[in-house]
Amino acid sequence: MSKEDAEQLAYVVSQQKTFLTHNRTDFEALAQQYFAAGQSHYGMIIAVRCPPYEIARRLFAILNQVTADEMQNQLHYI
Repeated sequence: MSKEDAEQLAYVVSQQKTFLTHNRTDFEALAQQYFAAGQSHYGMIIAVRCPPYEIARRLFAILNQVTADEMQNQLHYI
């Protein structure tokens, strides 16, 4: 995990946004750090590498089922 990963997540949290990434290993670790420290984030969506249209399809499926409040402190995999 790099310092940049933590900075990216901190920025997204400051903007109250959900984070979308392919970087499963580092962002799972960051989610665990946030949990251990009692910090909140606005959700992370971890996508496997696949064509962009497939990522969009999977992302829209989550967005149609989960509210912003329900995303808070959650990890979703697409």
